[in-house]
Amino acid sequence: MKSICKNIDEYILLFPADVQEKLSDLRKHIHEQVSDLEEYIGYQMPAFKYQGKPLVYFAGYKKHIGFYPGAEGIKNFEKDFKERHYKFSKGAVQFPINEEIPLALIRKIVLFRMQDIDQKKS
Repeated sequence: MKSICKNIDEYILLFPADVQEKLSDLRKHIHEQVSDLEEYIGYQMPAFKYQGKPLVYFAGYKKHIGFYPGAEGIKNFEKDFKERHYKFSKGAVQFPINEEIPLALIRKIVLFRMQDIDQKKS
């Protein structure tokens, strides 16, 4: 079902109202960190490009919001995830649907990813 979405708006509308609000807040917060982002659907998820490179992805699920900042984004913030008891893997972290999305942590991760992309371009 999610694969038929042409844009992030369509994707968000697939979810119940409370999840739509969380996904919309996450999207808005990412845009507030970076003014020049390109939105797209990648791997059947909402995604953002910065300077033509993938920055982060996110996705809604029944019990969590998945956030995908890549392996380096996860590795750099493992301590934060462990302290908050978030499930995470090599390239993803899960924010429980019944908790507030940690927007301050998201901001740090997005800024880290931007710096990572900038450094690789130099």
